[in-house]
Amino acid sequence: MQYYTVKSFDFGTKILKKKTPAAAKRTATAPKQPRTSAAPRPAARLSKSKTQTTSGGAGYRKYTGDALWLPSTTRPFWLDGSLPGDRGFDPAGLSKPVEYLQNAIDQLDQNQAVNKAGAVIGAFKPTVDQVSSASLQPYSEVFGLQRFRECELIHGRWAMLATAGMVAAESATGVSWVDAGNVELSGARYLDFDLPFTISQLCWFEALAVGVAELYRNGELDASKRVYPGGAFDPLNLATPGAVSSEQVNRLREAEIKHARLAMVAFFGLGVQALSVGEGALGSLSKFASSL
Repeated sequence: MQYYTVKSFDFGTKILKKKTPAAAKRTATAPKQPRTSAAPRPAARLSKSKTQTTSGGAGYRKYTGDALWLPSTTRPFWLDGSLPGDRGFDPAGLSKPVEYLQNAIDQLDQNQAVNKAGAVIGAFKPTVDQVSSASLQPYSEVFGLQRFRECELIHGRWAMLATAGMVAAESATGVSWVDAGNVELSGARYLDFDLPFTISQLCWFEALAVGVAELYRNGELDASKRVYPGGAFDPLNLATPGAVSSEQVNRLREAEIKHARLAMVAFFGLGVQALSVGEGALGSLSKFASSL
């Protein structure tokens, strides 16, 4: 800080102070410390927190958020992500827990000008996904999350078998799956081999086999074992809890439900394709390739 002396004839001597800029004060009082290697730069720190490297290779970004079917959406409270392949998709709220309201009796007095409706006097929430062996529909509620998952898995497994069977049969026989019924009416055949059965006998055998399997499955009261029975259906113990880790079980179950959903979409596409073009899977593919 510098001082200047100004002399005056009448008023004596005045002392004026020269102001120092604020930046100079900060520089004088707190000198800049050199950056060391212990304090990483902000850009490097941000990059380290955003990118997580796994065994997949350098630069692989691992997703740690909530996987949803549509970005920037919120997950419904009844879909907590515990089921394999749960992406929070229920726009119509079909699997939302139900609640029944009990109303009082409406006024039915014809002598009054206005008859008021009965007010709500109580509510009842049933036990959803409770299984019993009473009928072919053993769940306590038709619109239940566990029942929807069971139906989705069964339809998906049938769709995977159907789509694979269509492509395999068309490749081996050259007969479109659209015309397979007409060919089988002339005589039961499988992969160009004659079978000693009629179509009627095969239909009866299929109905009895599937019916017995459904009766056996509906006798199971454990909701988890109804869709993942294990045992004879998993002879190699690839997805049996206890034999392998829970991570592998969840990974295989999620892969199954993804393939099941894709197969259902594929089977629906094959049906629409057959109605619009009149060709099977390979025939439609050949027509599409020739148009390129």
